[in-house]
Amino acid sequence: MNILLKRVLDRLVRTGNLKVTGPKGSTFIFGDGSGEPVHMHIKTRHAERAITFDPMLAVPESYMDGELDILEGGVLGLMRIAFQNMGSGGIDATWSKAIEGLRHAFRRLQQINTASRSRRNVQRHYDLSGELYRLFLDEDMQYSCAYFEQPDMTLDEAQAAKKRHIAAKLRLKAGQTVLDIGSGWGGLGLYLAKAFDVDVQGVTLSTEQHGVATDRAHAQGLESHVHFELKDYRELNERFDRIVSVGMFEHVGVNHYRTFFDKAATLLKPDGVMLLHTIGRSGVPWATSAFIRKYIFPGGYIPAMSEVLPAIEKSGLVVTDVEILRLHYADTLKHWGQRFAANRDKAKAIYDERFCRMWEFYLAASEAAFRWQDLVIFQFQITKKNDTLPMTRDYIAKCEKALEMRDMGRRQAAPVEKPAKPARRRKVAE
Repeated sequence: MNILLKRVLDRLVRTGNLKVTGPKGSTFIFGDGSGEPVHMHIKTRHAERAITFDPMLAVPESYMDGELDILEGGVLGLMRIAFQNMGSGGIDATWSKAIEGLRHAFRRLQQINTASRSRRNVQRHYDLSGELYRLFLDEDMQYSCAYFEQPDMTLDEAQAAKKRHIAAKLRLKAGQTVLDIGSGWGGLGLYLAKAFDVDVQGVTLSTEQHGVATDRAHAQGLESHVHFELKDYRELNERFDRIVSVGMFEHVGVNHYRTFFDKAATLLKPDGVMLLHTIGRSGVPWATSAFIRKYIFPGGYIPAMSEVLPAIEKSGLVVTDVEILRLHYADTLKHWGQRFAANRDKAKAIYDERFCRMWEFYLAASEAAFRWQDLVIFQFQITKKNDTLPMTRDYIAKCEKALEMRDMGRRQAAPVEKPAKPARRRKVAE
């Protein structure tokens, strides 16, 4: 191991039990020996040099390329040690602090998400094979944070609870119109239509998701009530009784928050209600992970609450409720990681080994960020008038309970969706 990397690790890793084997076979131990052991093997000098100067990007890249292996503790254990030592004093002495500071300073340049660029960004992630997502998501293909009302819930139960929780906050009535911005694989829109007899228009920029969601609407006989369009929300002109957006705001970009909420204000009827569900930071604004931005979510950004609320206020909208979901996404990602591992050979048949290592790192590092960093979920309930909703929150729990009883009664009668045909091997953009 080169001297500079050893010095960096000596100063960074104050707690934990990290063993690092270098390209020449020498092994060094860092930390105070506490916690579960992690053993990282850096196999090439190229990886060693890269990790020395930019560890937050070079570690996942080296892992993807097979130049780094984690022999004990897994990616989750490695990221636990990294995140738990950040802020301990050692990180300030490394090159990493300066590099991450520059990324934060230039974050706005990385998020100029025009309509055309947003489409390209979506294609990099959401236009991956639907069959890949079926390998690790729940039966309804919910690709967002679940809601664990009870700690022993299954993933499917927690995702159903998430849909009930969101629906209750929308306070829907039969015959209303609903806009779903970033409608994903269609599950939420289909659920709202069935549970409340409302008409739903979903918009997405993903061709793959649009196709799957449309097929699901037809399979369930809901095509007259649920319509999915391949369209940017900025192109819409209709007005809706309700707007819901789950897991899409992370792709808007900090430069476009005012545009997003100004548009929402024009699309929402005077007595309408909006529910925005997004990943957020409990801490101060910071840059998107270099690995996530380059390989997983180009153009993506996780906001601090201080960046979101001013844009809502300036749009003339009213925030009526804010809820912070802590650790729910960590548990969701844990389930996804376990399911992906169980189906790894199938994922490799669709893509390749490098893709599988990239996806493993993404899922584990994301779980770690929700467990040991400052990532949380924000749920903003928004209206145009402060008297649109009841004065107390009792209606939310009552609606959730009623929906839970309804779901239990209809579960056996629900139509079974046929899985999509296995996809051929695909290439992933470098």
